[in-house]
Amino acid sequence: MTLIWKKICDNILAPSQLNGSQIVAMLTPAGRSPELRRHAASVIFARVQLIAGIFAVLVPLCSVIDLLVFDTQTALRLVGMRFASAGIFIALAWPRELSVTRGYGQALGALLILLLVPPLFHVMSADMLSRAANTHVQQLVAQLYAYLPTIVLGGLAIFPLTALETLILALPVIGIGFGNTLLAEPMLTLAQYGGTLWFMCMMLGVAMFSGMSQCHYMATLVFKAMHDPLTTAYTRQSGEEAINLLYRLNHMAAKPLTVAFIDLDRFKSINDNFGHEAGDQCLRALADTIRAALRRSDLLIRWGGEEFVAVLPDTPLDNVSTLLTRLRDSGLGERPDGTPLTASIGIANSLEENVSGWETLIQRADQRMYAAKEQGRNRAIWPDGTSLSLARDDEPTSSTDATTSKAG
Repeated sequence: MTLIWKKICDNILAPSQLNGSQIVAMLTPAGRSPELRRHAASVIFARVQLIAGIFAVLVPLCSVIDLLVFDTQTALRLVGMRFASAGIFIALAWPRELSVTRGYGQALGALLILLLVPPLFHVMSADMLSRAANTHVQQLVAQLYAYLPTIVLGGLAIFPLTALETLILALPVIGIGFGNTLLAEPMLTLAQYGGTLWFMCMMLGVAMFSGMSQCHYMATLVFKAMHDPLTTAYTRQSGEEAINLLYRLNHMAAKPLTVAFIDLDRFKSINDNFGHEAGDQCLRALADTIRAALRRSDLLIRWGGEEFVAVLPDTPLDNVSTLLTRLRDSGLGERPDGTPLTASIGIANSLEENVSGWETLIQRADQRMYAAKEQGRNRAIWPDGTSLSLARDDEPTSSTDATTSKAG
């Protein structure tokens, strides 16, 4: 069984192995990270707009078939329904941005509307087509219309949806198709409709598997694109996007956003004296220590080299001392020579005066980080200029070596 599961992971679920959290994220949206939800929402919404745009053109063009096959009255009614459907598709394809706070729900809502248009078209035209289908060609076209709900289920396969989302979105489509059939022929037996129902369930299963595979693949790509491979902290590019979003959300909710700019002290000497591999180990140790002290809602960004930025949403300045205390008590790790790693930290808060955006926060925190180095390193500087030593009781403090350089 272990060998079979390994084969599945290597050949079907590549490019990464599955763990418990990834399985949950494939089955239900509750396991998705906020970053993955944003990316999934953008992909779903973009595909809805693309498909709606294509349908807005093709659906009216297919009116030619109705005009050639059916009598004038039936054809005109079908043409009217086609143009009404095209109007809905145009509205879905109209360019607009997703909401910052409700983007994922907005994308799923647009997808649901897209999915319901063909089945509803079938329901509204079924009775009319059954009475107008007298020739073999007319009966063939009417049968093709009856397959619209099943085709819609197959279309779900192109969207990165979890298994639960696929099932929830498919239920209205199946219900409309099955309910319309029962209303038209209430004495229909399972043997008569079983084949169609089985085919719909098979299409649903394929859509579920495809959506889950896309979710897993997207999660892998998003993680690799957004995280630094050495420390698994956010990259600077993805971190800037996250800070921008968090700043906007906290600003709209009138909540404070705090950033801590963290620079490892004397990092260049580690690379010079012990090699870059030792320097990488120190960076990993620093990132792991900071991450362990953060909350789940906080972010850690590798800003560049030995510089990290901790983003603390909904965090007043009074609560930052808790984070600093945890870092001081746990220590930041050890240098290759056995001495403790130390860092200089600058703190900035969105409730300070004249803060025009997240860029201002980063700039002020960066300036205060350099002020911490000038005051002896291994300390944090608050927005009011006061200094907090990060030296433990058993660790001597130093006020010398005030030279400030990018090497730290």
